[in-house]
Amino acid sequence: MNKDLLLSKLWEQYKSITPSAKKIHALLEQNGEKIENDHIAIRTYNDVRVNIAVLEKPFVKAGYVAQGEYFFESKKLYAKHYEHATDSTAPRIFISELELEKCSERLQDSVKALLDSCDQNIFENEDLVLSGTVWNPNSYADYSSLLEESEYAAWMYVYGFRANHFTINVNALTNFNDLEELNAYLKENNWKMNASGGEIKGTPEQLLEQSSTLADLYAVSFDEGVKYIPSCYYEFALRYPMSNGELYQGFVAASADKIFESTDVKLQRMN
Repeated sequence: MNKDLLLSKLWEQYKSITPSAKKIHALLEQNGEKIENDHIAIRTYNDVRVNIAVLEKPFVKAGYVAQGEYFFESKKLYAKHYEHATDSTAPRIFISELELEKCSERLQDSVKALLDSCDQNIFENEDLVLSGTVWNPNSYADYSSLLEESEYAAWMYVYGFRANHFTINVNALTNFNDLEELNAYLKENNWKMNASGGEIKGTPEQLLEQSSTLADLYAVSFDEGVKYIPSCYYEFALRYPMSNGELYQGFVAASADKIFESTDVKLQRMN
């Protein structure tokens, strides 16, 4: 699958459960903006069947090259980001995985059982990253059990392989001088922002500032009935020039750690 088709499919899949992204996209376009993507984020488990080394394959085939790596100790996550080798306008790809060996045996057993329940051939599919839940996420009790220990693991149980979020490149916007102005505009239009660690994560000194909406609530049908579960969110990134004058291309782990919480059920309840 070529780069443009892969990214297009990720966007279509993402916005199908994230109506806020479509609305924010349209709102900014109506304001005269041309939207550019900064990066696309994807989640997974570090089981060898579905880990980063597996999910990176279609991106590498489409011309992406691994760049930075990141560790999130409190959330037990490891991540890598990728940049396209020849297309500087292509969005970065950010893939994270839950380090299962650092989790409880109960969670490890739950994830193993989930993956064991699948047709193992499906993990060989090149488009696995677009496959959503290849298992049957029908138990709210199982979701709740995972949620007790890891919001990330619980989100994966419900939504599986897809873009967790897209990110607007704020540097490419023309009507906003900084992230504070953009956040204010979004709140004026009734969008709720992730305030964990402050609405703006990062600083000019760190060369990257980020903010994000809270994830949409999406109706999921479990055996126990329909429940509204946080799905995906829209992120906004403003990059600053390095000493050589070029914009910083990487990520700040401490900021990304708080961005992850945009799907957190506890943040939803606080709002």
